[in-house]
Amino acid sequence: MLKLIKLFFVFLTFTLSSAFADLSDILKKGEVKIAVPEAFAPFGAVGKSGEHEGYDVDVAKLIAKDLGVNLKIVPVVSKQRIPFLETNKVDLVISTMGANPKRAKSINFSSAYAPFYSGVFAQSSIKINSYADLDGLTVGVTGGTLEDLELTKRAPKGTKITRFGDNAATLSAIKSKQVQVLVSGNTVAASITESDPNFDLQRKFIIKDSPCFIGVKKGNEDLLRWVNVFILHKKLGGDLNKISNKWLGQDLPPLPSL
Repeated sequence: MLKLIKLFFVFLTFTLSSAFADLSDILKKGEVKIAVPEAFAPFGAVGKSGEHEGYDVDVAKLIAKDLGVNLKIVPVVSKQRIPFLETNKVDLVISTMGANPKRAKSINFSSAYAPFYSGVFAQSSIKINSYADLDGLTVGVTGGTLEDLELTKRAPKGTKITRFGDNAATLSAIKSKQVQVLVSGNTVAASITESDPNFDLQRKFIIKDSPCFIGVKKGNEDLLRWVNVFILHKKLGGDLNKISNKWLGQDLPPLPSL
């Protein structure tokens, strides 16, 4: 009987330590497991080297470096993000995840660390600060998208909108100067500067801001506090802005915090 009681307490201790892999546990273990996008460039995807790379991967590497531990990258698809966190397959989720009330019932969210938005892009020589400045300009957008709906609703009557069947055609139009202005998601716009770093494409203004947050398991309060300090420190120090310019070709826009 005494042996069974001892085994029970060993099992209980193991279960509790696995259920709450908080900051002290990660430091003691010397490893942090971080979920990143499996195939969602430029935030996370397999690069030419065969290794995962991207915005979220660089943030994960920076976190491991500041923690002073080894990094284990765990590629995930969208539906795996919260379950992997809840079942301790990962310690953190850095995978272009937006925060909403439903998700917040299951996990905690850090302050925002990455930009994900729809915006208006054009050459630096074209002066655009608002929808009103689109009057008389030729604008390319992928038909039926969120950007198309917002543009149709808010652009001046003199705006010459050309709608394309897919993002590839829309990007081709701005690159060939068939249109003067591109309205798209920032990751779509980033693919242009990624393939041609010398291409002059500047963000003019943001249509809809949907920043990304780091997911932390419920109960891991020390880890959540550390991650928030990390994000603030890297924003103020310019590290996150460097990562944004590297992968998105744009400065980090002001991001709200939870």
